Amino acid sequence: MSKKDETLSTEKQQEIMQKYDPESSVRELTGLLAKIVFFILLAFSIYQLYTTTLNPLPAQIHRSIHVGFGLVLIFLLFPATKKNRIKGKIAWYDLVLAILGFGVGAYWPLFYEDIITRAGDMTTLDFYVGLLAVLLVLEATRRAVGLPITIIAALFLVYAYWGRQMPGFLIHRGVNLDSLVQSMFFTTEGILGTPIAVSSTFIFLFLLFGAFLVKTGVGQYFNDLAVTLAGKRTGGPAKVAIFSSALQGTISGSSVANVVTSGSFTIPMMKRLGYRREFAGGVEAAASTGGQLMPPIMGAAAFLMIEFIGMDYWSIAKAATIPALLYFTGVWIMTHFEAKRTGLRGLSDDQMPNRKEVFKKIYLLLPIVAIVFYLSSGLSVMRAAIYGILTTILVGMMREEKFRKIYPIVFGIVAVGMGIYGSLTGAFSATSSLVTATIITILVSYLFDGNFKESIEALVDGARTALGVVAATAAAGIIVGVVTKTGLGLKLANSLVSLANGEILLTLFFTMLAAIILGMGSPTTANYIITSTIAAPALILLGIADLPAHMFVFYFGIVADITPPVALAAFAASGVASSEPIRTGVNAAKLAIAAFIIPYMFVLEPKLLMIDTTTMELLWIIFTAICGMLAIGAGLIGYWFRELMWFERIISLAGGLTLIYPGGYSDVIGLSVFALILGLQFLLKRDKLGVPVERRGRKARA
Repeated sequence: MSKKDETLSTEKQQEIMQKYDPESSVRELTGLLAKIVFFILLAFSIYQLYTTTLNPLPAQIHRSIHVGFGLVLIFLLFPATKKNRIKGKIAWYDLVLAILGFGVGAYWPLFYEDIITRAGDMTTLDFYVGLLAVLLVLEATRRAVGLPITIIAALFLVYAYWGRQMPGFLIHRGVNLDSLVQSMFFTTEGILGTPIAVSSTFIFLFLLFGAFLVKTGVGQYFNDLAVTLAGKRTGGPAKVAIFSSALQGTISGSSVANVVTSGSFTIPMMKRLGYRREFAGGVEAAASTGGQLMPPIMGAAAFLMIEFIGMDYWSIAKAATIPALLYFTGVWIMTHFEAKRTGLRGLSDDQMPNRKEVFKKIYLLLPIVAIVFYLSSGLSVMRAAIYGILTTILVGMMREEKFRKIYPIVFGIVAVGMGIYGSLTGAFSATSSLVTATIITILVSYLFDGNFKESIEALVDGARTALGVVAATAAAGIIVGVVTKTGLGLKLANSLVSLANGEILLTLFFTMLAAIILGMGSPTTANYIITSTIAAPALILLGIADLPAHMFVFYFGIVADITPPVALAAFAASGVASSEPIRTGVNAAKLAIAAFIIPYMFVLEPKLLMIDTTTMELLWIIFTAICGMLAIGAGLIGYWFRELMWFERIISLAGGLTLIYPGGYSDVIGLSVFALILGLQFLLKRDKLGVPVERRGRKARA
C-alpha cells in the first residue's frame, strides 16, 4: 500500500488545522515579506536562547521584549479575519499594529530606570502605553488563540472596573482605570506576570526542543514504531493511533496538532479496515488529547505548575506519569472491546513496515530519553531543555552515514578525555563532559558539512509555534491580575464550596464542570492558568493538597477538547475522518471515560500521584484501577469475551466504579463483582442468552 493512499495530503492537513486551530491560521507570505518575518522569528529564538542561558535580563525587561516579539509577529502573520488571509500580502493596519506592538515591547527596556524610580507613579505616556498594551494583547489573543479566552479576559477587566455594580458576592469596591492599567502592565501581576514569565523561559525552550525533534523525523518514526508494535493486534489501526498519539504528546503542546499530525495517517487506515467514521475520529481525538497529559511536555502546563504551586518539575512529571498511563490504558481497553465486538482485524503482513528497518532507527528516541534523564538528574529545567536541544541536534546528525562512521569517534574521544580530566581535577561533572562533547561534535559536523539549514528551520518553527503561547499567557496574565486585584478567586472558591454544601464529591463535580466550561476552545496553557486561578482554590479550601487540586483542574481543562458541544480536537478529527462532528465528540468522550474518572481517583487517593506511598500500595492501587477500567469499558461497549446482556453491563459498570473508588471495603466489593462478571462470561453461553460467544468478521458500518 502506498504512502500516498495512507495519509492525507499536506494541503488537506493545513486546511483542517486552519479551520479548527486558530494558532495555525496564518498568512502565506512570499518574497521580501516572507524573508523579513523569517528573520524576525529567527531573532526571537536567538534572543530567547541568549538571554535565558548566557545573559539574563531584569524580569520586566525580558518579559516585555518577549511580549513585544509576540505582538509584532502575530500582527504580521495572523490576519484580522480568515477572509483577509490574502496570499503574500499584509494589510496596512496590521503593519501599524505590528509597529505599535514593537513600541510596547521596547517601552520597558528604554525607560526601565525611570519606571522603577517612579515606583508606581505613572506619567501620561505610561498610561497610554499600558492601555495600548492591554488592547494589543487582547487583539493578538483573538487572532492567534481564539475568541473564548479573549472574551474571558475582557470580562475580567469589565468586572475589575465596574466592581461596585456587580451583584451578590461578586461586588467589590472597583478599580479605577489608572490603577487597572498600572497593575496590568507596570507590575509583575498582570501581562508581565507569572504566566508570561513561564512562557519566556521554560515553555519557549521546550517548544524549541519539540521543533528540533520534528526536524529529526521523530514524528514519522513514532508512527512507524507504533505500527510495528501494535499494527497486527486486534483492532490494530486504532491501537496504532493510541500508541502514536501518546508518543506525539510527549513533544507537542496542542491536541488539535496531534490529531491532524498522527490522525492523517491513522484515521484513513482505521476507516479502510471497517471502523465507523465517528469511532475512528473519536479514537484519534481521545488519544491525541491524552497526549497533553503525558510527561515530559504535558502541554507546557507542568512548567506553569512549577511557579503556581512551588514544586520542582521532576516531582510534577513523576506524579503525572501513572495517571497518564492509566488514561491510555483506559482508551486502549475501550478500543480493544469495540474491535472485538465488531470483529475488526489488525493489519496484514503487506501493510506492515519492515521491522528491522524500524528498530535500526530506535536512536531517534534518544532525545526523549535524554530529556527525562536531564530532568531527573537535578538539572534546572532551562538547562535540561538546552541540553535536550543539543542532544537532538546530535541525534539528527546520526541519520547521515558519514556522521555515524566518523563523528561518534570524535564524541567518544572528547567525552572520555573530559571525563578522565574531570574525575582527576574535579573541574567537570559527568553531565558537563557529555554536553561539552556534544557541542564540540556538532561544531565539527557544521565545520565539515556546513549543514545549518535544519537547525535554522527548527529555530524559526519553534518561534512560530510559541506565538499562540505568548498571546495566551499574556491574556491569562490579565485574568490572574484581576483575580489578584479583586480577590475574585477566593470568592468563587467559597461560592463553589457553599453550593456543594461543603461535600467533597459535590465540590469536585462542580469544579469539574467549571474546568470543562472554562477550558472549551482554549489552548492547554491558557485553560490551565484560568482553571487553576478560578477553580482549584475551591478544592484547596476543603483541605486537598495543592498538587492533586491543580492536576484535577488541569485534567478537566484538557478533557474540554473532546467534550461536546465545543470539542476542538474531536472536530479536527471529524475533518480528517469526514464524520459528523458532535457524534465524533461523543465517541471521543466515551473512549476517554478514564479521563473523567482518574482525577477523582488521585484527589481521593493522592498515593496515585506517588505522594506518601510505598511500592506495594501503589501497585495495588494500579491493579484495582485497571480492573475497574476493564469492567467500565466492558459495560460501556457491551462486550468482553462475548456480548453482554443489559443486566451484565449494569453489573460491570457498578463493579468498575466500586473498584476505582479508593478504600478497602470498596476494593473487596469491586473485586467480587469483577469475579462475578467474569464468571458470567463463561457460565452463560449462547444456548442460555441467545448470543454467540464471539462475533468475528461482522462488518462494521462504514
